[in-house]
Amino acid sequence: MPAAEVAQPSPPIEAAPSIHTGLVETGPAQLEPGQLEPDQLEPDHPGGWAWDGLPGIPASAGALVWDAEGRFLILAPTYKSGWTIPGGVMEVDETPWEAAQREVAEETGITVTRGRLVAVDTRPAKRAKALGLRFLFDCGVVSAESVKGVAVQAEEVREYRFASPAEALELLRPAVSRRVAAALKSQHCIYLQDGNPVAGVMA
Repeated sequence: MPAAEVAQPSPPIEAAPSIHTGLVETGPAQLEPGQLEPDQLEPDHPGGWAWDGLPGIPASAGALVWDAEGRFLILAPTYKSGWTIPGGVMEVDETPWEAAQREVAEETGITVTRGRLVAVDTRPAKRAKALGLRFLFDCGVVSAESVKGVAVQAEEVREYRFASPAEALELLRPAVSRRVAAALKSQHCIYLQDGNPVAGVMA
């Protein structure tokens, strides 16, 4: 009677540098027999995630909305000093892009239909405020009609203007100014911490 064949382990995946980033890609993670992919795990499965123990991270999304003269829209809120850009806190089950679109429409009356993610900023925890994520989208140039038809949300916005980048960066609140300045300088989506680039993370 012939001996049963023994399955040989697959050879390890050789790491190779990515032609796009220069980083090393090692291929998909190897699963043990019977092990489930993370998105297959159930809350009551022995190997499932303890979702209730994970931190809830508050997140918000902002938008750069430009006119044909190379200026972007900034707002003076009624509830805090200084200037900011259109944007706000993400609602439950809302994506960053959906939040950016909703906030621009609510605060300015402008409908943005396209955007490019230009920055993800991690704001550190401070006093009573938890660590948070800030997504920044560049929504490009809107029509002249949209520029003329800005209708701000009076209870939240006391003043608005389209400002040149130089003027806007002087007026914006420091954290927002750092984030926008870094995004305008980078040619790619940039990862930030408190508005500053991070050593070792390519911009």
